[in-house]
Amino acid sequence: MVMQDKNYEIDNQTGVNHEGPDANNPVRRLTARSITGDKVENPNGDDLGKIEDLMINLNTGEVEYVVLESGAFLGLGGKLFAIPFKELVLNPAKEVFVLNREKEYLKEAPGFDKNHWPDTNDHRYFERVTSYYDRTPIPMLPL
Repeated sequence: MVMQDKNYEIDNQTGVNHEGPDANNPVRRLTARSITGDKVENPNGDDLGKIEDLMINLNTGEVEYVVLESGAFLGLGGKLFAIPFKELVLNPAKEVFVLNREKEYLKEAPGFDKNHWPDTNDHRYFERVTSYYDRTPIPMLPL
């Protein structure tokens, strides 16, 4: 039997784990690079945008928020939103993240534009984001 060198870069890009069938199911870990650029849609399949970046809590090491770019066309326009990471569920079959919210809900969410990010330590902004999603919690739909 010939041992094949492990190539994590290929595994991360393809989602294929060369250590046996369904070795990645259920998906438990992803690289930041593999998440950025991923599509986000709601359970109806409506396109809500794409993940632009991740916000990591340096005290806990957890991804607290994803930065979602929504409404952009050919890289122009659009708005950025901090979405609590706990609001997203990975749909591995479609290779997208699902946010259980309608487009209208997102339009009212606290957002910002690409050239004017909130200060990463602006606790008031992130408290507004968290309270916006906490005030109308929606149980996640099974995928």
